Amino acid sequence: MVEASQTSILPAPGSPVALRRRAWRELKDRLARYGVAAGGMMVIFAIVLIFFYLLYVVVPLFHGAETEANSEYKTDYQNATHVTLNEYNDVALMLTMEGKARFFNANDGQLMLEPNLPLPTDTKISGFGKGASPTGVFSYGFADGRALIFKQDYKISYPNDKRMITPLIEYPIGEELIVLDPQGKALQLLSVQSNEEQTTLAGLTEDNRLVLNSLVREQDFMDEDLFTIEQTTAEIVLADNLQATHLRMDIDQRELYLVDADGFIAYYDITDVASPQLIQKIKAVPSGVDVTSIEFLTGGISILVGRSDGQIDQWFPVRDENNNYTLHNVRSFNDQTTAIVSIATEYARKGFLALDKTGQIGIYHTTAHRTMLVEPLVDSDAVIAISPRANGLLSVTSDGQAKLTLIDNEHPEVSWHSLWEKVWYESRDQPEYIWQSSSASNDFEPKFSLSPLTFGTIKAALYAMMVAVPLAIMGAIYAAYFMSARMRTIVKPTIEIMEALPTVILGFLAGLWLAPLVEGNLPGVFTLLIMLPIMTIVTAWSWSRLPSSFRERIPDGWEAAILIPVVIAVGMLSMMASPTLELWLFDGNMPKWLNEVGINFDQRNSLVVGLVMGFAVIPTIFSITEDAIFGVPKHLTVGSLALGATPWQTLTRVVLLTASPGIFSAVMIGLGRAVGETMIVLMATGNTPIMDFNIFEGFRALSANIAVEMPEAEVASTHYRVLFLAALVLFGATFIFNTVAEIVRQRLRTKYSSL
Repeated sequence: MVEASQTSILPAPGSPVALRRRAWRELKDRLARYGVAAGGMMVIFAIVLIFFYLLYVVVPLFHGAETEANSEYKTDYQNATHVTLNEYNDVALMLTMEGKARFFNANDGQLMLEPNLPLPTDTKISGFGKGASPTGVFSYGFADGRALIFKQDYKISYPNDKRMITPLIEYPIGEELIVLDPQGKALQLLSVQSNEEQTTLAGLTEDNRLVLNSLVREQDFMDEDLFTIEQTTAEIVLADNLQATHLRMDIDQRELYLVDADGFIAYYDITDVASPQLIQKIKAVPSGVDVTSIEFLTGGISILVGRSDGQIDQWFPVRDENNNYTLHNVRSFNDQTTAIVSIATEYARKGFLALDKTGQIGIYHTTAHRTMLVEPLVDSDAVIAISPRANGLLSVTSDGQAKLTLIDNEHPEVSWHSLWEKVWYESRDQPEYIWQSSSASNDFEPKFSLSPLTFGTIKAALYAMMVAVPLAIMGAIYAAYFMSARMRTIVKPTIEIMEALPTVILGFLAGLWLAPLVEGNLPGVFTLLIMLPIMTIVTAWSWSRLPSSFRERIPDGWEAAILIPVVIAVGMLSMMASPTLELWLFDGNMPKWLNEVGINFDQRNSLVVGLVMGFAVIPTIFSITEDAIFGVPKHLTVGSLALGATPWQTLTRVVLLTASPGIFSAVMIGLGRAVGETMIVLMATGNTPIMDFNIFEGFRALSANIAVEMPEAEVASTHYRVLFLAALVLFGATFIFNTVAEIVRQRLRTKYSSL
């Protein structure tokens, strides 16, 4: 009996059912094609959007300064000696050599307050001195050797929710005049500094004596309203023929600079006022050039020397090998061509404004070595003042013409020089690459060098790839070409599952477990790294020398299992031998021995990062490489073997060449993964932004730096935008890596497509 087989009945090709099915398939094909294309376009659009957003945040860093004239008016006073401007750009103070002080509205010149200073009636004013701009301290010197010290202040109140500023004059040590020169000689040059605890006054007399007076305020512990003043005086006799032109004291009342008409700067240490010491006397300008202006940069470390040829030099003390300080001309600005008549330094940044004899104003920043702007401001000599927020400039000419100018200069700290080149920072003995974005000090000099961060990123990727590339590629070659199919089904999924392990877990283990383990067993770690390849080769050679009857007991493709006990044994023996090796070779402490021979050792170092990041990158490289090798057409392999080639010849001359585009892509994708890694680098390196290839020292990478500092960065600040610039650099690096990888992959594919 013949059983009828049940067969499906297909519709005729031209039937309505077949046409409907064909139309439905075509619709699904089109939807899939358009869907994939739309998804790809969305990915590209998202990447481009990220790029332009990063660019949008970063571009303002490189904008120059801009000024806008706010108001211009005529004042009643002429020959102003000094002017100041408050932080809101609405109240100004003008001082004259006649002893007049006048607070007025900076926008229209309307008088607000004209206090009567307690000036003596029996003598004349012979000199004027000022302190650092943030302190607002001034002094008048008189022909009888006495001096008056006073300071400006502003009281702010909000009656009816409207800000009201009340200017006033205060006297840090009282309204009585200070006897600066007991001999009663006229004070020609003055410099004063004052804080809550100490006030120091320096003056140059008409007979060329430099007199100092320090008044230390000592508070009564029992009564806050009671205090005593301890006074210390000193005198420095100068050469009779010396013609001093400028005298300046730093804000900390420790250093004093005296400039003479020959262009020499005398640098004194007045930390102990009773015994001032001359540290150095140096020729600051070439012959034929005069010093026309001198001011301290904010913080009181650097001095700015304006010259008659329009150049401005920055000098600060540098400590030499013998711990002695000497002045160095660190950098110069020569964008103005006539004599610098006035310099106004910013209150909170390392920037300054300079006015030359022709009335041109220049805006500069020292750390960035950047000229922001040079443009005409007034028609003649003038005194200038900058507001505490550095967004306002007040200028007053000798005939009383005042001008208030608004300044837009948000990010002067950034330039190509400060980002990528060595910068000579204050208190450093040489130019360096430094990243240090914040400090507890208000006069901190920001250090935004991206070079050590970029170096750290490259260093992390280099050590990670040194570990990952050989292991991943060799393992992928064996798994795809030599390993048995059953063993491959176990090994490949296991390695691919490793890629899903969160990097924060790897970083946690690296920092808290692996780093102390490596430090405590450093000789054993290096013994393991050396002996493991050697023992692997020895094991393979020994296996090849065994009798065929014994070797045939292991199925083809399972030989790698023999290495498992070898690897475990080498690891255990290396760790067990570590204390003995450390005692014999390194006196029981290898990290200490390394430090003694000049190799710095940190517990969280590049070796630890290389091992852990290599472990994290291996699955990516292994998986792509194994797929590329396994995907080589079998007819190429079979044909090569049939023609008499050995398996190794087939591998090296056919398989690897055909799979080379995929292998190269795997390496470049792994490199991109290593460059962008954050958590492992963050938790296992110590985050020290240094430039050293020492494998025993840490580093700081761009990605880790962004993760650490972005939460504390003020939005739209220079620090905030520089972090976005670091992200843009990282974005560009990964884009370049991927682009190069794709170009090379396509060329390799074209080259070997004929195989």
